[in-house]
Amino acid sequence: MGNVVDLRYPIGRFSPPASTLPGIRAAHIQALRELPVHLQSAVAGLNDAQLDTPYREGGWTVRQVVHHVADSHANSYVRFKLAITEDWPTIKPYDEAAWANLADSRRMPIDSSLALIAALHTRWVAVLDSLSEKDFLRGYVHPESGRQDLATALAIYAWHSRHHTAHITGLRVRQGW
Repeated sequence: MGNVVDLRYPIGRFSPPASTLPGIRAAHIQALRELPVHLQSAVAGLNDAQLDTPYREGGWTVRQVVHHVADSHANSYVRFKLAITEDWPTIKPYDEAAWANLADSRRMPIDSSLALIAALHTRWVAVLDSLSEKDFLRGYVHPESGRQDLATALAIYAWHSRHHTAHITGLRVRQGW
């Protein structure tokens, strides 16, 4: 019957990299460097009705996905800086679904979040490019999922960048936009 893509995970579920070698980390940093351009391209030319279309039944709208990426990556940037400057700090989780249902995520134009993502990623990548091998062994404690080193967190957010961009590009292909 062929491969059926799970619309929740259009690029597959996150799988930790087999290695945290510098070349692999460089590819993950590159994914973060490129996200603003890829996300902007994914939403280019969409009108409000298209932005308010869920990427799958029961899923967030394109607008909510863009705002979620801004929220999520802002939280991650702060977590990285805490991990670099403190000794295994415990970070505060947040309710992503509740944030996505706030008025700013459901109704605001996406331009502010696209600008935030572009500025945030410029700073985040600058920090990441400055880190040593030893720095990537630092990390934080997530109250629900435990200790997470920065090499793994970097891999997660590289995946997260591609994951949500694929939600939008996949919808565009399915809808013929």
